[in-house]
Amino acid sequence: MKNTFKNIDDYILLFPINVQEKLLELRKVLHSQIPDLEEYIGYQMPAFKYKGKPLVYFAAYKKHIGFYPGAEGIKNFETDFAERNYKFSKGAVQFPIDEDIPLDLINKIVSFKIKEIEQKKS
Repeated sequence: MKNTFKNIDDYILLFPINVQEKLLELRKVLHSQIPDLEEYIGYQMPAFKYKGKPLVYFAAYKKHIGFYPGAEGIKNFETDFAERNYKFSKGAVQFPIDEDIPLDLINKIVSFKIKEIEQKKS
């Protein structure tokens, strides 16, 4: 996908309405947990920073939404992913496009990432 978007709103508008709704829901849950998150585009994806540090990224694909919380963010939740039959790799998990976004799991991962950033204060 060419970088034809300047911000997360532009990115979301590239997709069909059913996908837009899921992306907006994901964005909303991230902001509800941390209202002052900084939004940006990183690696051609919507991304969020907490206290100046990368927190998470996400991206929409044909059959899933990729969620990128980094290697530790994945490693600590592999059991949850396996229980829910989500495909995952070292740095990403895939949420099927035809299923609800697992908001409870997203909240747990984001809480973990916040603690990780807080502990790494430089």
